[in-house]
Amino acid sequence: MAHFQRDESIVTMKASSYDLVVIGAGMTGAGAALDAASRGLKVALIDSGDIASGTSSKSSKMVHGGLRYLQQKEFRLVYENLRERQRLLENAPFLVRPLPFLVPLFGKDGVASKALVKGYSTALRIYDVTGGWRIGTRYRRITRDEALRHLPTLKTEHLVAGFLYMDARGDDARVALTLARTAALDFGADVANYVRALDISHAADGRVDGVICRNELDESTFTIRTRTVVNATGVWADSVFTMAEHDISHRITPAKGVHLSVPRGRLPADVAAVLTVPGDRRSIFVVPFEDAPYTFIGTTDTAYEGNLDSANCTPEDVSYLLNAVNAWTSSDLSSSDITGVWAGLRPLLAPKQGAHLSERTADLSRRHQVTDSKDGVVHITGGKWTTYRQMAEDTVDALRPYFKDLKRVRTKNLRLHGVSSWRPRTELERHLYQRFGNDAGEVLALIAANPGLGETSIVGQPYVGAEFIYCAQREMATSLEDLLTRRTRAHLHDARATLRAAHAIAALVAPTLGWSDHECTLQVSAYRVLVQRELSGAGLTL
Repeated sequence: MAHFQRDESIVTMKASSYDLVVIGAGMTGAGAALDAASRGLKVALIDSGDIASGTSSKSSKMVHGGLRYLQQKEFRLVYENLRERQRLLENAPFLVRPLPFLVPLFGKDGVASKALVKGYSTALRIYDVTGGWRIGTRYRRITRDEALRHLPTLKTEHLVAGFLYMDARGDDARVALTLARTAALDFGADVANYVRALDISHAADGRVDGVICRNELDESTFTIRTRTVVNATGVWADSVFTMAEHDISHRITPAKGVHLSVPRGRLPADVAAVLTVPGDRRSIFVVPFEDAPYTFIGTTDTAYEGNLDSANCTPEDVSYLLNAVNAWTSSDLSSSDITGVWAGLRPLLAPKQGAHLSERTADLSRRHQVTDSKDGVVHITGGKWTTYRQMAEDTVDALRPYFKDLKRVRTKNLRLHGVSSWRPRTELERHLYQRFGNDAGEVLALIAANPGLGETSIVGQPYVGAEFIYCAQREMATSLEDLLTRRTRAHLHDARATLRAAHAIAALVAPTLGWSDHECTLQVSAYRVLVQRELSGAGLTL
């Protein structure tokens, strides 16, 4: 019987033998598990942390082709991104939705540089031709007043006009979670978070025969028997390469990306905006959160050499982003306006041996690479979350030498779990639909049984009590951090407000998760440590 319960999955993993174990339950790993399970393979999916707790919950939340990749002449990558963007819009319409993007044009004496206008016009035309048109709307030039209606604090003294084009947005963590749930509930995969791969075992003939694991919640160890393994661990991929090949690996170059949240009133926007960074060859985005009164700013793109488990936003990151926004708007943002910060690491492919390494990680390719260790281990590295489905397809295709009767890919038109004909009618239903799809009905049933669960739990945020209970019951949340940072995005919106509500939320889910009063206190304390670490690392006060 299909299930999405951690303890049940671990019991099954201990007693079963699998065709495939996927290590890493981010976007790519969850996508690979779904691809393989939908082709008929018996699949286990594990992650040393929570589902999407690494890079896949810390992106810019945009499903886009990457306009700047055209400057790097990565036309094939842009085409692939835009094709996969369209598939996500069709296969997960409750999770991924179109979003207009504004490119403001600045100039002198009311006139923008002809070269600048031509450059953007050409790039946007190529973007549409490459696949942007699939979304149903082509780019257009807009007036100065139209640009101001979308982003009212743009500095008016040099604003001339703008361009508007279409891309899409999506909650990265919930997309990854939905991929994992689809693999489990619709295709029988076994999924467990907080299960760390310690080593990969081999039979006498040198072929993979198991993954030695540790249950991170009780520290017990066990082995999952399997014929093949996929390494989908992102920036941690080198550690699994080392397990598989018994040789130190340096295939990944981590690049840090940082985002800041501010109240919508301080930086009002009803579309995403692309702003150039003065003195740098990069752009940043200003993006409104969809159902919360906050706007976020990002991202940076810098080389990272620290601990992969604790990348932080720094005061320098804060200054970089605020200076870029303040250069083009009159919002005059300061660090006191920041309500949330998050930092993630991109798993970029290291340059080939002998190749010149640019100081700018923005110049490194976002393409992905599939490597077969020839013993039953396949590694997927690089890439970006918009193309997770293509990455997963390429990864599972690489398993063909081990499964001669492997079926053809099914995920191109595969609707994710939660897609149905049901559509919301009220504001609450709309909020729940955009997070749970058809499963919103189960959340609404909790509210019908206890109307108090329909009240919001955090000041200024849309999340209601029933959501937290549902996530604890049905979405494999094991901690307060899981609930506040990934099942909901409350922590990203406003970490301080979320911390103030943390004890009440812990008490709300305690009966479901079996927490005592003491455990509730420990959960709140652990979340407080996270908030303090992130804010103090960025030079902000609690």
